[in-house]
Amino acid sequence: MSKVISRDGTPLAYERKGEGAPLILVGGAFSTGTAEDPLANLLAPGFSVVTYDRRGRGGSGDTVPYAVAREVEDLAALIEEVGGSACLYGMSSGGALVLRAAAAGLSVPRIAVYEPPFTVLADTRAEKAAYTERLKTLLDEERRGEAVELFLSVVGMPREFVAQMKRAPVWRSFESLAPTLAYDDAVMGDGTVPVERLSALTQPVLVVSGDASPGVMRDAARRTTEAVPDGRHVSLPRQTHDVDPRKLAPVLEEFFTAA
Repeated sequence: MSKVISRDGTPLAYERKGEGAPLILVGGAFSTGTAEDPLANLLAPGFSVVTYDRRGRGGSGDTVPYAVAREVEDLAALIEEVGGSACLYGMSSGGALVLRAAAAGLSVPRIAVYEPPFTVLADTRAEKAAYTERLKTLLDEERRGEAVELFLSVVGMPREFVAQMKRAPVWRSFESLAPTLAYDDAVMGDGTVPVERLSALTQPVLVVSGDASPGVMRDAARRTTEAVPDGRHVSLPRQTHDVDPRKLAPVLEEFFTAA
């Protein structure tokens, strides 16, 4: 992997494949750059696709204290590395980060996101604040396994599935990435759709969701689309939050190559 240095000195590990206009893929919770490899391989024939390890993950470094602004600077460094302008695609909480980066003024011609996990339910700010506080306590006390369990319970993972995952090799990877759950939590703000921030975006934004995902996620995708001046929404048939890259890639290709 190649390395680029962010503004605060944090090294970021990234890979670039394909030829064409630059397109940076941004992963969500528990993901390193390799999580986006299947999608990157499908898009590489038409784009110069960049996947990277967000700070605190994989081959990238980390600098404390964390701030969302530092992750925006990370994307700024990658954009500069690939020529000064790049389209962005973000998965889940990576989508929320992409939207923040665009709102911060980075040179981003087009943006696509898949199911950014905002909420459209009645006021959940107190519940979100309680989660943030509990997560911080567990991480401060190095109780990483419990932090992972907390996150999985919040996103609706059944207890029996969590119990099975704890016995699988992937659990160790989850525990190693547990500190970055606080980063994704910070990126999500109070959890609601950031209407004011999104209303300031001037570039085209594509919001994609799966029609087999929970209703709250589909509603959040529509609300996000409505908040963007030039927003458009695509619902993928028979897809969930664990989207099939083969179904997603053609939609992204069409959007990012549109005149």
